[in-house]
Amino acid sequence: MKTRLILDYYDACNRGDVEALASMFTEDVVHYFLAPNLAPAAVAGRDHLARYWRKVQSMLDGRWVVDHVLAPDDGDEAVIEWTLFWTSPQTGTRVATRGAEWYVFEGELIREIRAYYRQEHASSELESFPYAARGFSLLGAEFSALHPSSEG
Repeated sequence: MKTRLILDYYDACNRGDVEALASMFTEDVVHYFLAPNLAPAAVAGRDHLARYWRKVQSMLDGRWVVDHVLAPDDGDEAVIEWTLFWTSPQTGTRVATRGAEWYVFEGELIREIRAYYRQEHASSELESFPYAARGFSLLGAEFSALHPSSEG
């Protein structure tokens, strides 16, 4: 199931678990980032991407929470909304960065990720969107109805 794979992927990102991450990617996986951004260059290759997320996790004290998923079980693509909670080195405060990603799968592995977000040193969100009412994660509540803990 694609939703379970995506949740497991983010749990592994939260742990900085290189082995688990690498097991979820095709050898030639590519993760694209919106530019300009803190990390606009694409990251390619199974081992490189797995190590990249370990490095990011250690730098940001990050916690990714999946808030919403559209992933047909019989399809090879999915789209999600997520929140990254992290500690800004500039301000020392916890920040919530909201984003969306498009996934392309090859069998039961992730082949491509296209990330749409801007990582600023202040929280970002859709103006007037009812995050709490829809079960999304919030600052001070780093979990969602879909993704209740870092271990699924």
